[in-house]
Amino acid sequence: MKRRTRTHYTDAQEALMWERWKEGWTLDPIAQLFNRAHTSVQNILSRTGGIRPPLRRRCPRSLTLADREEISRGLAEGRSVRSVALQLGRAPSPVSREIKRNGGSSDYRATEADDAAWDRALRPKRCKLVEDRDLARVVTDKLRLLWSPEQIARWLKHTYPSDETWHVSHETIYRSLFIQTRGALKKELLQYLRRTRGMRRSRHYTQKTDNHGQILGTVSISERPASAEDRAVPGHWEGDLLFGSNNSQIATLVERQTRYLMLVKVGAKDTETVVTALIKNARKLPQELYKSLTWDRGKEMADHKRFTLATDIQVYFCDPKSPWQRGSNENTNGLLRQYLPKGIDISSYSQAKLNAMARQLNQRPRKTLGYQTPAAMFSQTVASTG
Repeated sequence: MKRRTRTHYTDAQEALMWERWKEGWTLDPIAQLFNRAHTSVQNILSRTGGIRPPLRRRCPRSLTLADREEISRGLAEGRSVRSVALQLGRAPSPVSREIKRNGGSSDYRATEADDAAWDRALRPKRCKLVEDRDLARVVTDKLRLLWSPEQIARWLKHTYPSDETWHVSHETIYRSLFIQTRGALKKELLQYLRRTRGMRRSRHYTQKTDNHGQILGTVSISERPASAEDRAVPGHWEGDLLFGSNNSQIATLVERQTRYLMLVKVGAKDTETVVTALIKNARKLPQELYKSLTWDRGKEMADHKRFTLATDIQVYFCDPKSPWQRGSNENTNGLLRQYLPKGIDISSYSQAKLNAMARQLNQRPRKTLGYQTPAAMFSQTVASTG
């Protein structure tokens, strides 16, 4: 059987690969740049969990190849270590160690010594979660409670404000999960992140295509009132469908000012079923708390005019391929994936169960709210409008 050869990339090719990955390219178009299979690109990126490794640089104080060639010439001429060190402007002790660790005076070779020094320097800094297993256990426990790395990092700093040994950045937690060679956190803990993929993706990544949703009579998000844009007043909502297996879905609605979440059971994804469910849900709130709805360009909202006529709530649509314009809803959908992972059949969830799920999320503190909860802020809003 013919043995398959390993795919190699030059440093320049890997640099281009990482640049395109950061820009949000998917694996296939990146691989096409090199006329390779996407799996070969994935192998490179997955080594460090989709996180670009820092460029290696020599320490300015280290011996250079030119220095080592000078040492080699000095030894060949029979000069003393002290004489060679003086020529280099260095202390004799590091020059002596350099010679001893690379074969001694008789076998010292500059190029081989330089390559060996570069290899020895590849000693990554030990992760704080490896050094402190008690801290790692606390982080693990909080991840199992579905806390995000940023919530954990913030909680630790708040709980132990004067003890930096208990402080760890959220980036360190993410890297410990994505880069398994660090040996800090188990890979199984990835399942507790809101997004369970094993590699980091660029914030520019999107799967939206140019023909995503063709809806007539849409009102652009650019026409949304300024009070909705700057979150100055409550009552402006963002919505989307969250899909499961077997053609199941629910509608997710997030209030822009308070980030309060409502989940709506939807029997099918056709526009008549979706709009009817949204109309029924909208009638549960007073007009002061439901002024507008911003939606993606999915065809489930093709009948948006019927929704507006029935509720007097204007629907605004995002620009094509711009889900970030509904950032609050997109972020909350990510949180929901901890409860409703991809591939699960959502149709079995009753409205009561969805309400309980929304209640649990609304009681989680949010960084963007100064670590208040959406439930508390929405209750204040209801009280003030009442």
